[in-house]
Amino acid sequence: MGWQVTEVLLSIETIISIDKKIAKGSEKYKSKVIDIGDEFIVIDYPTHIETGRIAFFIDGAQIHVTFTNSMKSSYAFQAKVIGRVNKGVPLLKLSYPGDDQLIKIQRREFVRVETPIDVAIEKDGQFSQCVAEDISAGGIAINLPVQKEFKEGDSLGITITLPFISKDIKYIKADMTIIRIWEKDGRKIASLQFEEVPQDDRQNIVRFCFEHQLRMRKKEQ
Repeated sequence: MGWQVTEVLLSIETIISIDKKIAKGSEKYKSKVIDIGDEFIVIDYPTHIETGRIAFFIDGAQIHVTFTNSMKSSYAFQAKVIGRVNKGVPLLKLSYPGDDQLIKIQRREFVRVETPIDVAIEKDGQFSQCVAEDISAGGIAINLPVQKEFKEGDSLGITITLPFISKDIKYIKADMTIIRIWEKDGRKIASLQFEEVPQDDRQNIVRFCFEHQLRMRKKEQ
């Protein structure tokens, strides 16, 4: 009988990436897991990925954490700064939701979530309000307005409204191309692909999709 390999998700010495966007920032940091306990982890003081400077995090700060484990699987979770520890060097203590609350990151393609968020589109100088069918960091599907004509290959200006758990709202403005038009329950839907999107905007969409997955998971419990 062969051995079954159990995947260890988060472990001591794991390098983690930290995104402070949830805490009204836009900075990215890295750190290392020093200790793991019941519902918490202890990490080195994070350093800025670009400058290498040590960062200060206030107690209660909400952060977004991602990491890749020894099996090359990537995961994400939300955490809160809950204190400080001194083991010869100053360390930071974060809340940890547990392995069963981690969201696995699909690296081959962007995670797509179904959500009826507000979208404004512009074509030939005319604007229309729409509702999204689903969204990912690679594109969005929208319910097309019935009074206007659209076809595959059309370029649209688009503004996407992203409401976050923190009550923060981000607006993503981009040029998109219709790659497919299809029907669902009598509605005409267009799948749009970003022509170009800044990394910060793409990261906001990834964060929104992650939070949406968390909300759906909590509703199912």
